[in-house]
Amino acid sequence: MKYRLLGRTGLYVSHICLGTMTYGGKGFWQVVGDLQADAVAAQLRAAREAGVNFIDTANVYHEGLSEELLGEGLRAVGWPRDELVLASKVRGRMGAGPNQTGLSRAHIMRQIDESLRRLKTDYLDLYQIHGVDPLTPLDETLRALDDVVRAGKVRYLGVSNHAAWQIMKALGISAARGLARFESMQAYYSIAGRDLEREVVPMCLDQQVGILAWSPLAGGLLTGKFTREGDGPTGARRTTFDFPPVDRERTFACVDALRPMAAERGCSIARLALAWALQQPGITSIIIGARTQAQLDDNLAAGAVAFDADELATLAEVSALPSEYPGWMLARQSADRQSEETEA
Repeated sequence: MKYRLLGRTGLYVSHICLGTMTYGGKGFWQVVGDLQADAVAAQLRAAREAGVNFIDTANVYHEGLSEELLGEGLRAVGWPRDELVLASKVRGRMGAGPNQTGLSRAHIMRQIDESLRRLKTDYLDLYQIHGVDPLTPLDETLRALDDVVRAGKVRYLGVSNHAAWQIMKALGISAARGLARFESMQAYYSIAGRDLEREVVPMCLDQQVGILAWSPLAGGLLTGKFTREGDGPTGARRTTFDFPPVDRERTFACVDALRPMAAERGCSIARLALAWALQQPGITSIIIGARTQAQLDDNLAAGAVAFDADELATLAEVSALPSEYPGWMLARQSADRQSEETEA
């Protein structure tokens, strides 16, 4: 296992993060997974033995049950709190009332306490806003988050599912007002979905914001178990929950390119897809979520994969994003300013 600094902080996190969206089996989330206490404890033991120190959850997963099972599981396996980087999120609806969703001060202050209670801990290492709230002023959200940091309930802050300009605006407000800033960005990223590279990755590299990639297997499509016609394993998540949206032809072109590489190594296509994401610029950690122990063990082995130059070139070609403005103009105009050396 490798460890990377989270953004510009001094906190090391494992480059593979254990996701917990499969813990629970409550409400809508049943289509993602329904792991209960024994299976959760088994995953936590395996992750710890593999060197994982980073676990991600959210209050909205399975209506709070994911956090509860995680908190119970961490106690059951005896994982020392100071050896763990624990992350959760706030934004989603947690009740029927009008103030039980969003990023208002009221909702944040209530939900941090609820998450801590469910997780059976005194603090979170990383607290992330789970999406955009167009009704709450950004400065209200940032001030509330700064207050939970100053209260000792949270160590660091993160953002998820935002545009580059929104994150940059938040960083500017935090800098101007002396508030705790966002140190990480959690976003969808995979070899089948490289949209993040247009604006968010360059911004994160420039501002030293760590990137945490969710769904690096594109909701299971990069396992190699699906066909272009839509056929897949019985009970697979993609058959009932077709998310995240992808360009299917590009996705299956990636699978076709990965298949011989996996056969040569005697490993799964999924492991190589995860390894590719791990090796991209700006990626701090990839978030894996497994429904079975076999899936978890295979995912955890992704960090040991190395690609040669020809393989990387092949994968870059089949997964390349269509050119868009202003990207193609920026590349054209910057062509003569790529080297730090020149001749007069």
